[in-house]
Amino acid sequence: MDLGLKDKVFIVTGGAKGIGEAISKVVGAEGGIVVIAGRSAEDNDKAVAAIIAAGGKAAGVTAELGEVADCKKVIDFTIKQYGRIDGLVNNAGVNDGCGLESGSPEKFMASLQKNLSHYYNLAHYALPHLKATKGTILNIGSKVADTGQGNTSGYAASKGGINALTREWAVELLPYGIRVNTVIPAEVWTPLYETWINSLPNPEEKLASIVSKIPLGKRMTTSTEIANMTAVLLSNVSSHTTGQIVYVDGGYTHLDRSIS
Repeated sequence: MDLGLKDKVFIVTGGAKGIGEAISKVVGAEGGIVVIAGRSAEDNDKAVAAIIAAGGKAAGVTAELGEVADCKKVIDFTIKQYGRIDGLVNNAGVNDGCGLESGSPEKFMASLQKNLSHYYNLAHYALPHLKATKGTILNIGSKVADTGQGNTSGYAASKGGINALTREWAVELLPYGIRVNTVIPAEVWTPLYETWINSLPNPEEKLASIVSKIPLGKRMTTSTEIANMTAVLLSNVSSHTTGQIVYVDGGYTHLDRSIS
């Protein structure tokens, strides 16, 4: 199916690694122009080069997204480079382990800055340009907002906030024809996930335990599966879909995990 993304411009935050990289590649393969925003110029350049090598179009912008000025920099760069924004994919974030007991008020606020504030800041600065194109905002959330995890208050609060902002923005932006949706991953194998698993006392045993509780196929979701849904929601194939929180998780969040 042609998703109609050809020559449209999409910003993907954290678009050089993990789920973000998969989104960048899928959007690029569909003919979209990808602007990858992240803190590592080296990672950005590598992801951009891969998209171009595959016949796509992409550019990178180095930004510390927790800083307001850098969020504006991403939008300004995109407009200077391409003159338009058709979609904003808010993806960057980190499960930083700021718990109620293990964290502190200062660490909690820092976690919100790393995981939530840039979703708002980028959308705010992109809004005039999204109005012009009747563009789309697509947020990447987490099942942690629904299920809890323990010892990650800042991340969980941020992801809960993202779900709320999705619905709030969908309402506010109705007059402009701007659609806003969220994709929720659960257990997805990424470099960050691998690092977390390997930090545990018995990583292989823990991984097997997690996989056994994923209802559909007893396997982890792939980054590409998240990216495919993201691309559909960015496209006019989903032209009457807004304010939705879509779970791409093999049933992990809502189905009975005791199913054998």
